[in-house]
Amino acid sequence: MNVLTDNTTRVLTREQWVERAHEHERRADGFTAGWRARKASGEKHPIDDFLFTYYSYKPSVLRRWHPGAGVEMADAAADQPRAQWAWYAPGTEHGSLRVDAAAYLAAKRAGVDVIRRILERTAARPAQFSCFGLHEWAMVYRQGEHRHEVPLRLGQQGTDAVVDSHSIQCTHYDAFRFFTPEAAPLNRLQPSRETQPELEQPGCLHAGMDVYKWAIKLGPLVPGEVLLDAFELARDIRWLDMAASPYDVSGWGAEPVAIETPEGKAEYVRRQRGFAERSNALRRRVIEALDAAERAALAASA
Repeated sequence: MNVLTDNTTRVLTREQWVERAHEHERRADGFTAGWRARKASGEKHPIDDFLFTYYSYKPSVLRRWHPGAGVEMADAAADQPRAQWAWYAPGTEHGSLRVDAAAYLAAKRAGVDVIRRILERTAARPAQFSCFGLHEWAMVYRQGEHRHEVPLRLGQQGTDAVVDSHSIQCTHYDAFRFFTPEAAPLNRLQPSRETQPELEQPGCLHAGMDVYKWAIKLGPLVPGEVLLDAFELARDIRWLDMAASPYDVSGWGAEPVAIETPEGKAEYVRRQRGFAERSNALRRRVIEALDAAERAALAASA
């Protein structure tokens, strides 16, 4: 059983944290097995590779388990290489280790505050379900060359016609910045990095995938289980993102979600709503991890 040492700290026995760390490594290895095999063989996967190329975090980072702030690991001080990891310090009990939340927050306060602001404001904002994934279509609008070496399901003219016949309503800057020059003016909004906290909303697939980015950027403050749940959400969202895209990814096992049809739109929104709920639940868990870090830092300074 976890033992409370004060209002902000609990202690995991060595057996407890070793078991959690091993389970984390096993689960992470399952998530990254395909990517590691493709790296060795030189193969590419236009759906799954995105989580390792766009976000660019190595499998070894995903594999590293942290207990999160406010948790001590008993009998861990001699554990290598964990004892040498950045942002760790001796705990209150002899031989224990803990995340040094105070040092981390002091060094990275500005970035942490930006992440918290984006997460909190996104979670508090009503979800929008009228974009139908057209951001991917806007990225290839009236273009002869495309980022993915995958054929367009409707061809270039058919793809352009879908964009021309719809209202583009993308709220996510990191999707909008890849719009073609011809597509950007068609978007009802003109997102920027500065307006990101004001525009992101939980119905956006890319904002949902980004919960993984925010969790991994916060490093040891976020429990490993939360990080892997965020990665799993990003993976699941990515499959819908590409299934609803203009690309023909059926060869990789993704049945098209034809958003140019009423049936496809209905299917997209149905799945989009589920992802909005999952992403907001994860946002709350990351925010809770930040709250725990603040409490741990305050306790350390008392």
